[in-house]
Amino acid sequence: MTSNHAPASSGSKNPQPRRLPLLFSRRRFILAERSPRPKGRKATLPACLTFLSMLCPSLHAQTIDDGIMLAKRSLCAGALYTHDSWDNYWQGNLQRVNGNIGTITTQTVTMAANYGVTSRLDFIINVPYVWTDASKGVLHGQSGFQDLTLAAKYKLLSIPVGKFGALRAIAVLSGTLPMTNYTPDLQPLSLGTNSKTLSGRATLNYLGRRGLYLNGTAAYNFRGNVTLDRSSYYTNGQLYLSNQVAMPNLFNYGTSVGYRKNDVSLLGDFSVQQARGGGDIRPQDMPFVSNRTNFSKAGATIKVPVPKVRALQYWFIYSNTFQGRNVGQANTFTTGLMYTLPFEKRATP
Repeated sequence: MTSNHAPASSGSKNPQPRRLPLLFSRRRFILAERSPRPKGRKATLPACLTFLSMLCPSLHAQTIDDGIMLAKRSLCAGALYTHDSWDNYWQGNLQRVNGNIGTITTQTVTMAANYGVTSRLDFIINVPYVWTDASKGVLHGQSGFQDLTLAAKYKLLSIPVGKFGALRAIAVLSGTLPMTNYTPDLQPLSLGTNSKTLSGRATLNYLGRRGLYLNGTAAYNFRGNVTLDRSSYYTNGQLYLSNQVAMPNLFNYGTSVGYRKNDVSLLGDFSVQQARGGGDIRPQDMPFVSNRTNFSKAGATIKVPVPKVRALQYWFIYSNTFQGRNVGQANTFTTGLMYTLPFEKRATP
C-alpha cells in the first residue's frame, strides 16, 4: 500500500492548517494523561473462563498458522490471556537497556472463536482487549479493544503418505480492523499500530499416525496507512508535512515440530518477522509506528484436554525474542481454555 505524503524539502509548504508545535516529551505526556490506569482488570480473565466452562465434546482447537482443521459444523471458542514484558530493546541493531521507562508490560485477553463451515473451510474471529504499562517514568499505560481479526482458512488438499500419516496444504486469507480510535503515536505503550491489514498465508502440515507433527507456514501482510493526531512527523532521516504515515508491509514465516495425538500437542516453535521497509529508532527517542520491526522468536506450545472434560482444552504457549531490530527483547506467555462443541461427527485427523 502506498502513502499520499511526500518528504518535506526546502521551500515546501504544509497543505494543512499548521498548529503550534509541542515538545516531543510534553506531547506524549498529554496523550498519556488521556487514558487513566484501568481498574479491576484481575477479575476479567477468571470471569471469562468460568462463563466458557459453563457454556458448553473431541478437540481440534486451531490457530491461523497451524495445520489443524475443525470438523464440519463444529464450534471452538475460548478465552486466552497473554503476558508480554521486556526491559531491553534493539535500537536498530544496537541492544540497549530501557532505563528511563523501566519494564514495558503488555497484557491481552483475547476472546477467540473458530467455526467449521465444512470439513475444508473454517472461519476464525479474534477480539483482543489490551493493557499496557511502564514501570518507570511519567507515561501512563493505555487500555482498550485493539484490532478485530477475521480469517478464512481453507484446506487445499490432503495427501496420504502411505500408512504413516497425511500431508496437508492450507491457505488462509485474513485481515484486521481497529476496533477503537486508539492512538498509534505513543509507542511502545500504544495498544497497536491502528493500521488496517490484509494477509495471505500458506501452510504445509504433516501429521503422522503415531503423533509426529511438522508444520511450516509463511505469510505476507499488507498494511494500510496510519493517521496521526498531528500535521508533521520525522522518521528515517526525513521530515514529512502530513498526518499520514505509510506502514511497511511484513513478511513472516515459522515452523513447529513435535507431537500431536489424542488431543495432546507438545511442540517446539520458531518464527521470524521481517519488515519490508521503515526506519530505525532514533537515539534518545521513542519508537515510531512505522519503524522497521524485525524479530526472531523461539518457544514451545502445550495443549492438553482437561481431565473428565475432554471437550475443554488447556493451552500454554511461551516464546522468547532472542534477536530483533527496533523491538523489545520480550518474554511472552499465553494461557487459557478453548472449548469445542461439535454439531456433527468428529473429523478424521
